[in-house]
Amino acid sequence: MENGRAETLSFVIRLKWFFKERWGSYTLAIGLMTLVSLLSMIPPRLIGNEIDVMEKGALTAAELSRTVLILAGLSLLTYVFVYIWITNLFGNSVLIEKLLRSRLLKHLTRMRPSFFQRRSTGQLMALATNDVSAIGQTAGYGVMTLVNTLVGISVVVIMMLSFISAKLMLAALIPLPLLVVVISKLGGVVRGRFMAAQESFGRMNDHVLEAISGIRVIRSYVQEKDDLQAFDRLTSDVMDKNRRVAILNALFHPLISFIVGASFAIGIGYGSYLVFQSEISFGQLVTFNIYLGMLIWPMISFGEFINVLQRGSASAGRLDEVLAEKADVQDAEAPVEPAIPESIEMKALSFTYPSANVPSLVDVTVRLNRGQTLGIVGKTGSGKSTLLKQLLRQYPLSAGMLFVSDVPAENIAIERMKMWMAYVPQEHLLLSKTIRDNIALGKPDATAEEIDRAVEMASFTGDVAQLPQGLETLIGENGVMLSGGQKQRLSIARALLVDAEVLLLDDSLSAVDARTESRIVANIRRERAGKTTLITTHRLSAVSHADWIVVLDEGRVKEEGTHEQLMLLGGWYRQQWDRQQMEAGLEE
Repeated sequence: MENGRAETLSFVIRLKWFFKERWGSYTLAIGLMTLVSLLSMIPPRLIGNEIDVMEKGALTAAELSRTVLILAGLSLLTYVFVYIWITNLFGNSVLIEKLLRSRLLKHLTRMRPSFFQRRSTGQLMALATNDVSAIGQTAGYGVMTLVNTLVGISVVVIMMLSFISAKLMLAALIPLPLLVVVISKLGGVVRGRFMAAQESFGRMNDHVLEAISGIRVIRSYVQEKDDLQAFDRLTSDVMDKNRRVAILNALFHPLISFIVGASFAIGIGYGSYLVFQSEISFGQLVTFNIYLGMLIWPMISFGEFINVLQRGSASAGRLDEVLAEKADVQDAEAPVEPAIPESIEMKALSFTYPSANVPSLVDVTVRLNRGQTLGIVGKTGSGKSTLLKQLLRQYPLSAGMLFVSDVPAENIAIERMKMWMAYVPQEHLLLSKTIRDNIALGKPDATAEEIDRAVEMASFTGDVAQLPQGLETLIGENGVMLSGGQKQRLSIARALLVDAEVLLLDDSLSAVDARTESRIVANIRRERAGKTTLITTHRLSAVSHADWIVVLDEGRVKEEGTHEQLMLLGGWYRQQWDRQQMEAGLEE
């Protein structure tokens, strides 16, 4: 019992914001449930009285008709009250699920990459589905079972004491302490097994996500059978763990039925003895046994409540643990919001990923004025993408290393920084929607002319014309029906549609041919005149027009200058340029 009270208190504290907001609805539901319990005490009393009257031979048609009408009226009134409290109580259950899912999604959108490195997608999906549903069930069905237990048992016991026999009641309720012991023992075990089942469900989610997103790779390596076997093992584990929970759940009802059966045996046996001793009437014995039968549901409710509470409390704890995590990038106490990014400057910028021991950027110094283009090149793993991510504020910045409009970036509002940026990553996020919807992701109210213009700038018009429904073509999960080059150009069109102050292209032209690349670069230079662009690439022709080019090697600036200056320098850039030009000539 102590454990049950602690769990209840913990759950209420975690969700006090919701109960405080919906106190009126809960008060109405609980009040009506109490009233229904009180009204349900009247029929047994009437039936017992009628039996006593029948025994005396004094029952009249008028009295019987009056009793039947009262019972019918009570049934109708109870129906109305039950309808109202059910719609209120379970409406709150649905509402809290909606609010918690919205709160969770909003929280996840604020989290930075380090958070998602610690939390798998499958576990987060389990939170948004199973855990939130368990909390909603506790806030609805759990409250109902708790009120039924407390009010139902209290009202029945009071009626037994007041109108039947205290001795008979005490004798019939002797088995009840056994119920408390059983529920106390089983409740803690249910919580542990439910947590294990949820974790197993999360692992299964992870596998399904990986299998669907990597179906092409699985098929190309002929691993369908092995993948199905691995999935079968995971689903078997989920089934086994949920079966272990179900076994404990199944124990509640038989044990409660056994205890109630023992109470009935005592009630009928000892009650009959009291009738023969003339301490109670036959009608009172009938009434008492009806009341005793009415204790069955409150007792079962108590078991259900502990079961649901254990699940809800465990899920609320898991959800709170995630919601309590703070983003490792926060706004300054008094953030500033420059109108436009007049310049971007890095001063001895160094950066190390939270999970790494070796720095990814070391003493990078470069300044870019509004309207200029910066090219960033280097070997694979040299830190090119990491340099762009500093502008996206995905990781904490050391003070005084990155400046925008000569203001330290850590002092600028994060939302303001995000509004300035249009980012095309190496890994393209495409939704299972139409091409039009995917392009308009950053600007949902874009006109048809604006979308057509962005498609043309990304040199994607010809490809769209060849698709079955043009811009209305559904591209499938993560753009499964598009080629790599088409995915890149769709992502570029999405970024160009926003027409942001700063465009970040992270090796976004690697999957297109040289001529298409040349057209896209020319379009960007023409349409984005006066706005800032940063391009990382392995193909040097994509940045040969840039106002400044930096060559990174192990996070350090190895060479920098204009294309002409780097060619004269004769270093890595010159060697790569000559090699790529020779390869391009051979291909032609």
